Amino acid sequence: MRTLSLRHARRIALTAMGFGRPRPPAGVRRDVRHFRRVLDTVDIVQLDSVNVLARAHELPFWSRIGAHDRRARDAWLWRSRELFEGWVHVASMTPAEVWPLLHHRRAAVRPGERTRALHVEGYLDRVLDEIARHGPRSVRDLEDPGERTGPWWGMPKGRIALDHLAMRGDLTVHHRTPNFVAVYDLTERVVPPPHRDVEAPPREQAIESLLLRAARAHGIGTAGDLADHHRLKLPEARPALARLAARGQLEEVRVHGWNGEPVYRHPRAGAARTFPARTLLSPFDPLVWRRERALRLFDFHYRIEIYVPEPKRVFGYYVLPFLLGEQLVARVDLKADRPTGRLLVRSAFAEPGVDRLHVARELAAELAELGAWLDVPDVVVEPRGDLAPVLAAAVG
Repeated sequence: MRTLSLRHARRIALTAMGFGRPRPPAGVRRDVRHFRRVLDTVDIVQLDSVNVLARAHELPFWSRIGAHDRRARDAWLWRSRELFEGWVHVASMTPAEVWPLLHHRRAAVRPGERTRALHVEGYLDRVLDEIARHGPRSVRDLEDPGERTGPWWGMPKGRIALDHLAMRGDLTVHHRTPNFVAVYDLTERVVPPPHRDVEAPPREQAIESLLLRAARAHGIGTAGDLADHHRLKLPEARPALARLAARGQLEEVRVHGWNGEPVYRHPRAGAARTFPARTLLSPFDPLVWRRERALRLFDFHYRIEIYVPEPKRVFGYYVLPFLLGEQLVARVDLKADRPTGRLLVRSAFAEPGVDRLHVARELAAELAELGAWLDVPDVVVEPRGDLAPVLAAAVG
């Protein structure tokens, strides 16, 4: 059994995630072919409603193809029917061919207490009938959406019904409004027949297929890394990975410094010779969304502090790692101040041992391009963090 160096494993992971090749040149118009390439690379794009900088699903595209038409990208994501939105790696977009592989998950959905009550009173059936008769509906469009009963978990009954019906596969998100509100329709009118009507594979085979997709996207990973891609349970993932390795569909290796834990490499996963990457990463980018993997690959301790009270935050509210070459070299807390056209750098911190002047110059160039793309071209660096002074000078 081979033992790989940490650097080799990191290079395999970066290459699989699309960072072993440069972004398309600035003069090249990004189109559907570029969008498809990103999805073919990452397999899953996570969704999140936080919009302090940009929606979570936007930044993985930025990181890999740079500036592009945001409306055209969203039209392709939700209107092309090449993908579907569902509970994949939490709320996510993924290719429509994955639909039958998640049948076991939809079949296992059980109603909670409030959902059972809605079922008993016939509300779930009324919502389904309304959408069947009138077409796509958001919770706001329902004839009887109900009222919110609290600020966090007091969801109106319409939202509970739509979420449950989508989780079990009766409904699927038809599209998202400009304000990111989910609009649902009958699954038969959203997921294309070749994927919707195909017979779902046995659970064991579906788990194996999902793990192979995860291995292709990540290149290399532990059982926990690969299971996390589709949020599979480890007791099912471990024996499935062992079977795949025994059949030669994955290669079992070891990585130096990973405590001898079994590691699985996709047979087609290689390592690029050079890494031209210079990009900011979403907190929900597949390269870093599993925080312990980011620590193992990059020695980068990363936590998102959105729900941490402001006085207790270490780095900031919406902190993005900065990838330069094959290393995560800094992190910045960013906010798009849209009314004033400013991209605010609330804090900037360098990783230990990096050349701060070089990092600051590269980061300043990245921020200028990102700000222009998001229509907040005026980059303003606030004086917080050990990288902030030199970054402010580079921006200035």
